[in-house]
Amino acid sequence: MKKILYPMIILFILIPLGLISENPAWAEWENEYYQEALGFIPEGILNAFHVKALAPDYTIEGMNDILAYYLSGMLGVALIFGIFYLLGKKLAR
Repeated sequence: MKKILYPMIILFILIPLGLISENPAWAEWENEYYQEALGFIPEGILNAFHVKALAPDYTIEGMNDILAYYLSGMLGVALIFGIFYLLGKKLAR
Protein backbone atom coordinates (compact mmCIF):
# COMPACT_ATOMS: atom_id res chain seq x y z
CA MET A 1 0.00 0.00 0.00
CA LYS A 2 2.93 2.39 0.64
CA LYS A 3 3.94 2.01 -3.00
CA ILE A 4 0.63 3.59 -3.99
CA LEU A 5 0.46 6.13 -1.20
CA TYR A 6 3.61 8.06 -2.09
CA PRO A 7 2.73 8.67 -5.77
CA MET A 8 -0.76 9.74 -4.67
CA ILE A 9 0.67 12.25 -2.21
CA ILE A 10 2.95 13.64 -4.93
CA LEU A 11 0.01 13.99 -7.32
CA PHE A 12 -2.11 15.66 -4.63
CA ILE A 13 0.68 18.19 -4.13
CA LEU A 14 0.88 18.81 -7.89
CA ILE A 15 -2.87 19.38 -8.35
CA PRO A 16 -2.69 23.17 -7.88
CA LEU A 17 -0.38 23.41 -10.91
CA GLY A 18 -3.48 23.20 -13.06
CA LEU A 19 -4.69 26.46 -11.57
CA ILE A 20 -1.67 28.44 -12.74
CA SER A 21 -1.70 27.09 -16.29
CA GLU A 22 -3.36 29.18 -18.96
CA ASN A 23 -3.80 26.13 -21.18
CA PRO A 24 -6.50 23.49 -20.74
CA ALA A 25 -5.57 20.03 -19.51
CA TRP A 26 -4.56 17.55 -22.18
CA ALA A 27 -7.56 16.33 -24.21
CA GLU A 28 -9.97 18.70 -22.48
CA TRP A 29 -10.12 20.88 -25.54
CA GLU A 30 -13.20 22.53 -26.94
CA ASN A 31 -14.20 21.90 -30.54
CA GLU A 32 -12.80 25.33 -31.46
CA TYR A 33 -9.34 24.15 -30.42
CA TYR A 34 -9.47 21.22 -32.84
CA GLN A 35 -10.68 23.52 -35.58
CA GLU A 36 -7.81 25.93 -34.94
CA ALA A 37 -5.08 23.31 -34.41
CA LEU A 38 -6.11 20.74 -37.03
CA GLY A 39 -8.15 22.82 -39.41
CA PHE A 40 -11.16 20.55 -38.85
CA ILE A 41 -13.09 18.86 -36.08
CA PRO A 42 -12.66 15.07 -36.14
CA GLU A 43 -15.89 13.22 -36.95
CA GLY A 44 -15.68 11.07 -33.81
CA ILE A 45 -15.51 14.15 -31.61
CA LEU A 46 -18.41 15.80 -33.40
CA ASN A 47 -20.54 12.68 -32.97
CA ALA A 48 -19.32 11.69 -29.51
CA PHE A 49 -21.92 11.23 -26.85
CA HIS A 50 -21.76 13.70 -24.05
CA VAL A 51 -21.74 12.70 -20.41
CA LYS A 52 -23.00 15.04 -17.75
CA ALA A 53 -20.01 15.55 -15.46
CA LEU A 54 -20.37 15.42 -11.70
CA ALA A 55 -18.20 18.53 -11.39
CA PRO A 56 -18.36 20.36 -14.75
CA ASP A 57 -15.29 22.55 -15.30
CA TYR A 58 -14.08 21.33 -11.89
CA THR A 59 -16.70 23.38 -10.09
CA ILE A 60 -19.13 22.21 -7.45
CA GLU A 61 -22.23 24.28 -6.87
CA GLY A 62 -22.03 26.27 -3.65
CA MET A 63 -18.32 25.59 -3.14
CA ASN A 64 -15.35 27.92 -3.57
CA ASP A 65 -13.93 27.38 -7.10
CA ILE A 66 -10.37 26.73 -5.94
CA LEU A 67 -11.47 24.31 -3.26
CA ALA A 68 -13.78 22.55 -5.75
CA TYR A 69 -10.92 22.28 -8.28
CA TYR A 70 -8.63 20.80 -5.66
CA LEU A 71 -11.31 18.39 -4.42
CA SER A 72 -12.10 17.31 -8.00
CA GLY A 73 -8.42 16.62 -8.62
CA MET A 74 -8.06 14.63 -5.42
CA LEU A 75 -11.16 12.56 -6.19
CA GLY A 76 -9.92 11.91 -9.72
CA VAL A 77 -6.50 10.76 -8.51
CA ALA A 78 -8.04 8.58 -5.80
CA LEU A 79 -10.51 7.06 -8.26
CA ILE A 80 -7.85 6.21 -10.86
CA PHE A 81 -5.50 4.75 -8.25
CA GLY A 82 -8.38 2.82 -6.68
CA ILE A 83 -9.39 1.29 -10.00
CA PHE A 84 -5.82 0.25 -10.82
CA TYR A 85 -5.25 -1.02 -7.28
CA LEU A 86 -8.32 -3.24 -7.44
CA LEU A 87 -7.41 -4.36 -10.96
CA GLY A 88 -3.92 -5.27 -9.77
CA LYS A 89 -5.31 -7.24 -6.84
CA LYS A 90 -7.74 -9.08 -9.12
CA LEU A 91 -5.08 -9.92 -11.72
CA ALA A 92 -2.55 -11.00 -9.08
CA ARG A 93 -4.78 -13.92 -8.00
